[in-house]
Amino acid sequence: MNNLTELLADYADYCKYRKNLNAKTLKAYCIDLRQFQEFVHAYEDPFSKITLNSYITNIHKQYQPKTIKRKIASVKAFFHYLEFEEILVVNPFNKIDITFREPQRLPKIIPFQIIQNFLSTIYEQKERATTPYQSKTILRDLAVSELLFATGVRISELCSLKKEDIDFDNHTVLIYGKGSKERMIQIGNADVVNILHEYSSSFSEDIEKSGWFFVNRLKQRLSEQSVRFMINRYVSLATITLHITPHMFRHSFATLLLEADVDIRYIQKMLGHSSITTTEIYTNVSMTKQKDILTTKHPRNQMIMSKG
Repeated sequence: MNNLTELLADYADYCKYRKNLNAKTLKAYCIDLRQFQEFVHAYEDPFSKITLNSYITNIHKQYQPKTIKRKIASVKAFFHYLEFEEILVVNPFNKIDITFREPQRLPKIIPFQIIQNFLSTIYEQKERATTPYQSKTILRDLAVSELLFATGVRISELCSLKKEDIDFDNHTVLIYGKGSKERMIQIGNADVVNILHEYSSSFSEDIEKSGWFFVNRLKQRLSEQSVRFMINRYVSLATITLHITPHMFRHSFATLLLEADVDIRYIQKMLGHSSITTTEIYTNVSMTKQKDILTTKHPRNQMIMSKG
């Protein structure tokens, strides 16, 4: 059996060059597999069923279900690679039960009025800007916020947008999602289109030089962390007490469309979900729609009771 360190290095190259995984996914794989390597160091056979069962039990003691699921998937993919390359004769994962009950957590959304308050605050700050630098920064913040809500895009997808991904003639955005899947999202609001166009014109030189659509003050790719800091800043300025994350705009996008009677299959495609099951979680969040149905459509509301 080859040295585990060498095998992991070969697998990393395979993922990078053969599977063409993006940098973020590759980094997560490497972190998970490095942790696996550190754990199995104390075991005589790192590829045995007993070792794997011990590792899986250990991570169940330390992490939340979502993280456990990812870490197991990373190691399982590595073992599948070893089996495919005929380095392993028998894959121990074939005889290990890795299923477990994962509690369903409902996505947290931002109420419509709070989104309106948040965006209005940025527009107000834009009007109050006193310097060209301040004006440009707020314009970028506004373009980012409007696009997050207008498209339901993931923050990583938004920060990875290139100049050519925005089509101002057709008002569309080309998004590169998970698993290298592409999807096209229409921008259906004129104000959003105008802000994006204004931003693109104002930052044209920086965009041209960097190649990224959203850039920071150093004229480099705007980071996910910068977007989080930006959102926190305007949440504070708007005196909003709700803790808001970039991903909550995505949840709100889906939930509000569902409440507006948009077919869930269309929402699935816009979000880039490979399975409708993932999208269906939003049906459990749509309380406004539920209230509307139960107060206007329930047959009990049509009953007139004799009280005398």
